[in-house]
Amino acid sequence: MNLFEAIENRRSVRKYLKEAVPRTVIEKALQAAMLAPNSSNLQPWEMYWVTSPETKAQLVTACFGQATAGTAAELVVFVARTDTWRRNRELILEALKKRGNPAKQQLDYYQKIVPLFYAHGWLGVIGWLKALVFPLVGWFRPVPRGPFSQAKLKATLSKTVALACENFMLAITAQDYSTCPMEGFDEVRVKKILGLGRAATVVMVISVGKEDSTGIYGARLRLDPKLFVFEV
Repeated sequence: MNLFEAIENRRSVRKYLKEAVPRTVIEKALQAAMLAPNSSNLQPWEMYWVTSPETKAQLVTACFGQATAGTAAELVVFVARTDTWRRNRELILEALKKRGNPAKQQLDYYQKIVPLFYAHGWLGVIGWLKALVFPLVGWFRPVPRGPFSQAKLKATLSKTVALACENFMLAITAQDYSTCPMEGFDEVRVKKILGLGRAATVVMVISVGKEDSTGIYGARLRLDPKLFVFEV
């Protein structure tokens, strides 16, 4: 199906058939997820495809035993990381140099601009300084307004990972399988199950399977676009 058909057909499915999903379907969808646009191309995501039956059972419990988790053939956890930007920045710089003669603007961006916004220093001291200086400069010209704290950085990176989640779900739909994005989970338990530390934020758990005929709770409902779409 084409893109618009995939968007139209994607629904949040709450119950799946007892039918396996081919491995290639998940692999293609994960590849599509990694093609999502992201903040400074720093790719701050991690995607945990839960294939262990024991781990999956624990994850279902951490998702409050929802039917969409319990009946799913596959579960994939999407995570945002605040601690991988330095590693990924170096890998990007290395890749740019291997391509040959990277533009000075590219090098300056990753060597100077990225650390300026992503580094917060010990106890967030650098972030506090930026939060004081940038608004003052903003009185005279447009300036970036963050992220100046770990909390704001988590929010920024979570937006990036959400884009990857959408790519993943549309790619699953395009292959005639279904998904449900779950925000209903105990994040502390999910992180413990996956062995994640403080620098990780669980953005979404996505179930995948073949839709049961009772798995969609009614027709799609959207409110009047006039409430949300404005031309200015």
